[in-house]
Amino acid sequence: MKFYIIAGEASGDLHASNLIKSIIAQAPEATFRAWGGDLMHEAGADVIKHYRDLAFMGFAEVIMNLRTILKNITYCKKDILAYKPDAVILIDYPGFNLRIAEFLKEQGIKVYYYISPQVWAWKKNRVHKIKRTVDKMFVILPFEKDFYKQYDYQVDYVGHPLLDAIQKRSSSKQVLDELRQDLGLSEKPIVAILPGSRKQEIAKMLPIMLKQSNEFKDYQFVIAVAPSFDRSFFDEYISKFPHVKLVENRTYDLLELAHAAMVTSGTATLEAALFRIPEVVCYKGNPISYHIARKIVDIEYISLVNLIMDKEVVKELIQSDLNHKLLKAELGKLLAPTKERKEMLHTFDLLIDKLGGGGASKKTAELILADMNHS
Repeated sequence: MKFYIIAGEASGDLHASNLIKSIIAQAPEATFRAWGGDLMHEAGADVIKHYRDLAFMGFAEVIMNLRTILKNITYCKKDILAYKPDAVILIDYPGFNLRIAEFLKEQGIKVYYYISPQVWAWKKNRVHKIKRTVDKMFVILPFEKDFYKQYDYQVDYVGHPLLDAIQKRSSSKQVLDELRQDLGLSEKPIVAILPGSRKQEIAKMLPIMLKQSNEFKDYQFVIAVAPSFDRSFFDEYISKFPHVKLVENRTYDLLELAHAAMVTSGTATLEAALFRIPEVVCYKGNPISYHIARKIVDIEYISLVNLIMDKEVVKELIQSDLNHKLLKAELGKLLAPTKERKEMLHTFDLLIDKLGGGGASKKTAELILADMNHS
């Protein structure tokens, strides 16, 4: 059984890797050729294109890199045809993957989509393309099933895959003490900085985040370095903040220990919440891209936590609101034992209940294999 799987970002690499493991556990003969990252490679996939070469954030950036993107799409199509998979599994990454899905439909190749594009936020017309080209869609957010139902498209809600990774962890005092020592961190309470996995994000937001370390000197500030980055990339940013630590490719270990966090909008906002870490959500993008996005995006919030709970649980500091003064005020509320901190932690518990139990990867693997055996 041959699968071709495409993930274009760090979060997709994580979820795809767990899905690969689950499929292999149920079908040991399965093989995978993939676009993705190190985690997918470790899970057993032959990764031919790394996501670090695929991630372009924002409308302006996509336009500037359009030639590269189109070249990648052409190469991907040819490679799929040469590999002759029994099925292709697409992981989020809609701008690229929906084009591939259309091509696969023309070729008569089975298409599974795990982790829906955020069509409920913008480009709702994409639903029609999904209905036409995707054989089965597996969604991870509770409201997505009802959203697709409005368009007479039946999808499978499998729960959120982040729960699997987080529920497996031990948080005993001994484990945490050993973890702190292993990461070279002091006994001071930790503020985690999750600056994102794209250079454009980091350049605009990290300097503002780092300045907070001068305001709260009773805390140690630690940057979570994404797998796609070399430690040296951060040298210029922390040269003025020698007291700030770096932790490479161990974001979950850092969140296990953190007291609070500053998080770039994206999957990491939900990860911090599932670890029950009070957070401030930060976003500052290309002004042109942001202006376009405001015109066409039909959602009230940008963080997954707020979207799932349908209210402002975590503070979102966006564009001009992401400044030193406001970030200091919001972070300060979360460091002390305030009403805001207590209420946020309580709502995180409700969020975890709302997402249901774990097992998303296992459920998705079972549904894919059952469908293939039935075909």
